Amino acid sequence: MAEFSSATELYHAAEKVRDAGFRRWDVHTPYPVHGMDQAMGLGKSWLSAIVLMGGITGSSVALGLQFFTQVSLYPTVVQDKPTNFFTLPAFFPVTFELTILLSAFATVFGLLGILMLPRWNHPLFNSGLFSKFSNDGFLMVIESRDPKFKREKTKELLEEMGAGAIEEVNY
Repeated sequence: MAEFSSATELYHAAEKVRDAGFRRWDVHTPYPVHGMDQAMGLGKSWLSAIVLMGGITGSSVALGLQFFTQVSLYPTVVQDKPTNFFTLPAFFPVTFELTILLSAFATVFGLLGILMLPRWNHPLFNSGLFSKFSNDGFLMVIESRDPKFKREKTKELLEEMGAGAIEEVNY
């Protein structure tokens, strides 16, 4: 873990770490830093695809269940209205509600899965430097399980980038 004195320094350090080929690392700041996702080389999140799948599942289940029960299994004839595909508009309210419900569940559980939560404790919580990030610290954490990680070379890279304090956090 390395501490930088400003958001600008951390931003440029993130670009250098990205260009060095590291994949398992993160930055921690007291406020969002504009453009940090691009500096880190982060792509689009998979969460939107998970939510889309939840919505498609909700729509399919709602339409399938309503159409099967109301048209084919037990046709409900009300005031001589047809029991075929043309009764589809009557199914929209339930379809909409189930689409929203399963999209919301997909959002919550997909996000928990992507973030690997719940994790009750993380080794970073025991670090003296990590407690500063929510107030005035700009931190970069490079994980030792990164394929490019070599203890001495990584420490030298962080020192070259102008890191103030460097701390090794044991897992």
